[in-house]
Amino acid sequence: MTSPVLGTPLVDWSAAAQIAGRVARPGPLASRDELAELVAGLRTAASDAVPHVLRVTRMVPAALPGSAAAPGGVASEEPAELSQVFVVDRPRWARANTEVMASLTDGVADALTGKDDKPVSATTALVGAAQVGAVLAALSSRVLGQFDPYSAAGGSADSAAGGSAESAAGGSGLSAAGGRPDGGAPPGRLLLVAPNVLQLERDLDLVPADFRLWVCLHEQTHALQFAAAPWLADHLRARAHDLLVGLSESSRHLADARLREKVATAGRVVVRAVRGEGGGVAEGLLTPDQKAVLEEVSGVMALLEGHADVMMDAVGRRTVPTVRRIRARFEARRDGQGSSTLDTVLRRFLGMDAKLAQYRDGAAFVRAVERQVGRDGLNAVWTSPGTLPSAREIAEPGAWVRRVHG
Repeated sequence: MTSPVLGTPLVDWSAAAQIAGRVARPGPLASRDELAELVAGLRTAASDAVPHVLRVTRMVPAALPGSAAAPGGVASEEPAELSQVFVVDRPRWARANTEVMASLTDGVADALTGKDDKPVSATTALVGAAQVGAVLAALSSRVLGQFDPYSAAGGSADSAAGGSAESAAGGSGLSAAGGRPDGGAPPGRLLLVAPNVLQLERDLDLVPADFRLWVCLHEQTHALQFAAAPWLADHLRARAHDLLVGLSESSRHLADARLREKVATAGRVVVRAVRGEGGGVAEGLLTPDQKAVLEEVSGVMALLEGHADVMMDAVGRRTVPTVRRIRARFEARRDGQGSSTLDTVLRRFLGMDAKLAQYRDGAAFVRAVERQVGRDGLNAVWTSPGTLPSAREIAEPGAWVRRVHG
């Protein structure tokens, strides 16, 4: 039996990254020229998206390298660098996310071992690595882009910067764009998963330049959210830490239970997830207090996703000529048209259907608030943790307007 090791994290993140990279499905086939054009197109789209996002959101970064605000809180003509951009393949996205998850779970194991003096064993950490690696491999073919506010640009996750166009779309490298001549860089990084963008624009028969800009509008809106509300990343990290500690405690109690109880609990969780009841496997292990924290975090995530969804369409057809066609086909894809039964079950098992609900509920909240108090009134959500909407207020936008605007 492997003995516990002090300081061992809940998951062996290095092993998780290796597992995810090996299990992730390869991307679509493309010629060398197609891959080079794809990477260049995504870099251009990420840069072009910034001034449009600043314009439609009416939000101003708090303080970023290369950014400035004109009198009256209006963004200057010199666009801010909202994020450092990386064009990645599927294994590299999975590896980057193990780094994000390691950051978010830092100290969770210590919090647990401090209570009952049962350090996490190396074997447990490896089991966690297998679980996390498998999930990230499954998700790696579905994510188009992701803004990561928890990894400082230029850190260890960026050590592969400068990878070739071939590796960015189908190999194992990472290609970077952004930064400043003086070496400064904005906080956070934007990951664009090249093979998935290519696959979807082919599957949905979309205009590549339009679709790539549309995707980048969404992700750069996320970058602006965290830039305009610099307290937001730490707020979410703290709540996620509380949730993870609670979930880890529940999982360890389950691990100490009899086999019959383990099987019964796991069975109930999986059945609920496959039926679409709740937010995925993890939710079935939460206590009422933990579910309250999850609802709080879910409310914030619904705001972030819904806000980005509304803003990416708000640029209009002058900026993205085929935006209506993209949205219609993308929504049909989200609804599962053409999806296999296995794909549907997997989405529910991983809680991805709950993620889709966040987009729609959050977008409905944003539109409803804007009808009542306008876009500037909506932007009060970024003032402080106290102005963030609760899960109940996401469902009842008027309640948030009354609380915040009186």
